[in-house]
Amino acid sequence: MKPSKDISRLIEIMAALRAPQTGCPWDIEQDFNTIAPYTIEEAYEVADAIQRGDLDDLREELGDLLLQVVYHAQMAEEAEEFAFADVVEAITTKMIRRHPHVFGDETARSAGMAKGMWEKIKAEEKAEKRQARLARGLDPEDHGKGYLDGVPVNLPALTRALKLQEKAARVGFDWGEAAPILDKIEEEIAELREALSSGDTASIKDEFGDTLFALVNLGRHLKLDSEAALSGTNDKFRQRFHHVEQALKDKGHSLEAATLEEMEALWQQAKGKV
Repeated sequence: MKPSKDISRLIEIMAALRAPQTGCPWDIEQDFNTIAPYTIEEAYEVADAIQRGDLDDLREELGDLLLQVVYHAQMAEEAEEFAFADVVEAITTKMIRRHPHVFGDETARSAGMAKGMWEKIKAEEKAEKRQARLARGLDPEDHGKGYLDGVPVNLPALTRALKLQEKAARVGFDWGEAAPILDKIEEEIAELREALSSGDTASIKDEFGDTLFALVNLGRHLKLDSEAALSGTNDKFRQRFHHVEQALKDKGHSLEAATLEEMEALWQQAKGKV
């Protein structure tokens, strides 16, 4: 089998890997649950390549992510649920439907029609999906419990906090501005201090989570992505720590043998550079 730029070749390769008698033993053993973590990991690697500005890596990582889509579609086809072509049809249908100002008639394409259209159409789609699931004897998308239950549970915690807050804000449950959220953060920190004083591990965890949630809310009001902001800080910390490591190495010392005072002094130097 030869490589190809045609998507059908990738689908053929995936089918061959999953073939019961002649396929790859590891691939044959997998299911949706075991593959899901790899799908998430590949999405992060795409984002990492973008962050680094490495377009060669981006091309490769996009291929890895596409493979995940094909993998899930292949398993669904084996279960006689849907195939890759159905995935393509579903997303093209959705994009055309959600952009009547681009693909619709002259009235839909007129100035001002796009405003608010995306959320209106998404709401209609959600209602249709709910009815379809009920017709199949399944729980509705929000499990019939509440307004926020449609926010995916498996999102990274910071991202899920943001999505929950954004959705609550749509019905008016939100701060009017950023300043009062700072007071809320100080309140949460005070409660965290109390929990630390009590030594109650469960309370400490709870109050720490409340503080993080409030910080995400502040970031949202400041038009900052908490995940991206923390990612930038992570990279800054890595660079500064590398400076400490290199400075110690230049002196013939190791991280393990250095004192906290030595590392702190070098850290302060790094802050002036990074």
